[in-house]
Formats: sequence, structure tokens, C-alpha cells
Amino acid sequence: MNGLMMQMPLLISSLIRHADRHHGDTEIVSRRVEGDIHRYTYRDCHRRARQMANALARLGIRDSDAVGTIAWNGYRHMELYFAVSGSGAVLHTVNPRLHPDQIVYIADHAEDKAIFFDLSFLPIIKAIAGRTRTAKIFVAMTDAAHLPADHGIPGLVCYEDLIAGASDAYEWPVFSEEHASSICYTSGTTGNPKGVLYSHRSTLLHTYSIALPDSLNLSARDVLLPVVPMFHVNAWGLPYAACMVGSKLVYPGPGLDGKSLYELFESEQVTLSAGVPTVWQGLLAHVESQKLRFSSMNRTVIGGSACPPAMIHAFQDGYGVQVLHAWGMTEMSPVGTVATFKARHLAGSAAARNAVQARQGRVVFGVDMKVVDPEGRELPWDGKSSGDLLVRGPAILHSYFKNEGGDPLEEGWFPTGDVANIDADGYMQITDRSKDVIKSGGEWIGSIDLENIAMGHPAVAMAACIAVKHPKWDERPLLVVQKKPGAELDREQMLAWYEGKVANWWTPDDVAFVESIPLGATGKMLKNRLREQFRDYRLPDA
Repeated sequence: MNGLMMQMPLLISSLIRHADRHHGDTEIVSRRVEGDIHRYTYRDCHRRARQMANALARLGIRDSDAVGTIAWNGYRHMELYFAVSGSGAVLHTVNPRLHPDQIVYIADHAEDKAIFFDLSFLPIIKAIAGRTRTAKIFVAMTDAAHLPADHGIPGLVCYEDLIAGASDAYEWPVFSEEHASSICYTSGTTGNPKGVLYSHRSTLLHTYSIALPDSLNLSARDVLLPVVPMFHVNAWGLPYAACMVGSKLVYPGPGLDGKSLYELFESEQVTLSAGVPTVWQGLLAHVESQKLRFSSMNRTVIGGSACPPAMIHAFQDGYGVQVLHAWGMTEMSPVGTVATFKARHLAGSAAARNAVQARQGRVVFGVDMKVVDPEGRELPWDGKSSGDLLVRGPAILHSYFKNEGGDPLEEGWFPTGDVANIDADGYMQITDRSKDVIKSGGEWIGSIDLENIAMGHPAVAMAACIAVKHPKWDERPLLVVQKKPGAELDREQMLAWYEGKVANWWTPDDVAFVESIPLGATGKMLKNRLREQFRDYRLPDA
């Protein structure tokens, strides 16, 4: 027997409608690329999102068409979050830190029909505009006064002109909650990036889960500043969650240095922020050097890579800011765990609480996880038994876009590629990674891609790329090279070989030349031996 409740699909448009109706006068503040501070409200955002939905239709964007964005965190980007997905199209947020060749690949793979971009990224658009197969419409997210006359993009459209020419009379369509809402590409695996296609349902369920008290504890009393980029897994879902609860939003735009962030924190009385450890290193360095204090910020979410215990202590002991250590993946929408306390931890010792916070945390509702041994047997939750970490849930991927790579699941569970243990209270801690990728400043760098480029050099016989520790970026790539007999090659020549082939931040920090690279019985490089050999390696200027 079925229940007798209303059947109303979970749609992203319901979030901005709710924010308008119940928190319409709450501010959204943005530092713009143009250099000034922009202010308006959820009601204004909803109106302009409806205008943009009409404008998209006029551009020829139809149901299920993909629309790319290459933009900072700001109010125009937020309008596209709702205008694109709410109208039935698919939002494709593109990471501008990728090499132009990769951007062309993912734009074509997603079949983007249009690409919206901030003026900061005009050089990227110039590099890709004539090369994309499906994206023929390019929209500069600015007004006519700030649009460079020599932009060099034929048929370039101005965002504000597009908005101004559209009516705000628009009824958000009702369709299946399983309809695709957005797509993000992950470079966390080798080879070409893979697309993770979210649904309206998965996005709404994820939004509910991260707003809960034992998750990020968001409310209408918060002032939220997402430092995590809106082009990176939809800013961890924070723009959606802010609409759900009515938090004031503050967007930093391109100003992600410590001084710029601190000024926004204080001027807007930010209570909660979220970002990767490298960003917080810059912020802490600024406040420490200037002997400053936070007058309003009481908690920060740190994810993307493991948060160093010293950073947790600096925030909490030095500045009274609670750290919420979190973990997730693009394939998980992305938040999977948050290290919030249970009641008994509050009554326990500070050392016990520190140990809890050093872990990646316990699952948010909707996520189930387990660790298994090499034979697939589940390991006990004893805080010691480490194995492969698997997850499942309604906001977790079951296959990549266009089925790239085939079925990724193992008996209905998604293998994260991490090695972890779980304690008796359900707190998970990552102890290693099973994939040979490098995580630098919260972003993945594919080691095989760097190896393939190196081995294209005429003097290189073999090359392996491994992660070595870095005090700021967590990890950086070290290239290990075996030269061909009699070949001449030095460090500078090897690093120069990468120019124009990858994004600058992907380029290895150093090169180590070896007599030979260890190989296994099947001819595969034994990177575990290299990691042990270079365990204490110190990078130049690190």
C-alpha cells in the first residue's frame, strides 16, 4: 500500500524559490572581477535567474543541453546555477586551472552549447574558442562598459545585455527529479577526465545532508563565505544549502589571498567559511603577521586534502574558530564525512577531541561506507584495520558520463581509491591512497600524464612521477628519470620540456635522475619502492 502524500519532485528551482519567498531580503555580497563590491538579495537573484532562463531559451539552449561556466565565486555565477539547471539544461562548471587542451576535451565531451566566463579567463577563451566542436556561443560575465573592445572573440555576447533584454516572467518547469542537473569532471584518475552527472534529486538530498547540525550546521543566522570555488564540485554544494536555510552569502571573487579574505570576513561579519588547507595557510599567515583577530567567524570547513593538526590548533587555540574537518569526492556530490563531536567527546579530554578532529569524520546522512581487505571482506571498525574505502548512497555516482571506463562499482559500492580505517564511533581516517595521483593544494595531478610527457623527450628512457611532501601544497610532483645510455639531460632541460604541454601548476617541482627505475614481474614500475626511496626528499625552496 502506498502512502497518500503529495508527489512533488525535488528540483533545484525549489531552492531559489524558497530563498526568495522566506529570505527574500537576505543579502548576497560579491567581490567582482571589475574590482568593486556588489550587493543584492535572494529576491534579486531569483528575478535575474528567471531572466537568464528566458535568455538561455533565446540563445537556443534546450532541455538537457549543457552550458559551461568558467568563473569565480560571484552572484552572476550563482544566477547560472539556478537558471541553467532550473530550466532543464545541465550546468557544466569548468576548472580554469586545467590546460586548454583538457578544457577543449571536457567541453566537447559534455557537448557544451555555450560557455559563460569571467573576464579573468578571457585568455582561456581565446585559446579554445576556435577549437571546441559544440560550444559556439561565448558569454562574457560583465557589462558593456567593462568589456574590452579588443576581446577578439567573434560574436561575443555580454551577460548584462543578455539579462537586460529578457523578461523576468518565467515559470520554472516541473520535470522528473531524476533529470540531470549539472556535470563536473574529475581528474582524480589517470587518462582523460571523467564526467560526474548529478541529478536534481541527488543535489537536493546532498543539500539536506550538509545543512544538518551534525554536518555543517548551517542556518539563517549564518553569514557564509565559500572560498572553495564554484567550479570545483559546485562549491561543495554550499550555494544550494545557503538557499535552503537562508544564510547570508558572501562571495570572494578572485580575491583569495589572506588580506582580501580577512577584509571580507570582517566587513561582512562572516561566521562560516569553507576551503582547502592552502587557502587557510595564507589567511593565517596574514592575521598572524598583522596581529589581527576574527570578530565574527566561529567555524571553518577544511577539506580537499588532510588538514594538518597544527592548522586545527592555530584556528581553535589561537583564534577561537572551530575547525570542521571534512572529506568527500566529486563522485559523492561531494561531502561524505565531517568530523563533528558526539556528546561524550565534549565531556572528555582536549587530547581525545584533537584525535577525533584529526580524522576525516563520520558520514553525513545518505552516505554508507566500509573498508575491505584485498579479498573484499569487510574489516572491523576498530580504528586500526586499514583497507580499501568503499561508499554508497543516493548522491553517489553509479557510472560516469557516457559510461567512460565501464562499470566502476564493486557489488553496488563505489571504490574511492583511498585506504582508510574506521573507529568504533564511525569516524573514518584516510591512511593512504591506492591510486598514483598527486594532490596539490586540494587539486589532483595525474602522474601518468606527466610520465607520458617526460617519456616523449628523446633523452628519456623511463620516467615515474611520485608525490613528495610540501609544507604549503601538501604534495607536489617529483619526476624520477632514467636517461637513455649516453644521453645528456639536466633538470632545467627536463622541466622546460613541460612548457605548453600542461598547466603550469602541474609541472613537477624537481627532477631526480636514477640509474634505473624498479620494475615488477609484469613490467610495471614499482612506485612503492620509489616512494620509500624518496620518502625524505626535500624539494627546492620547500
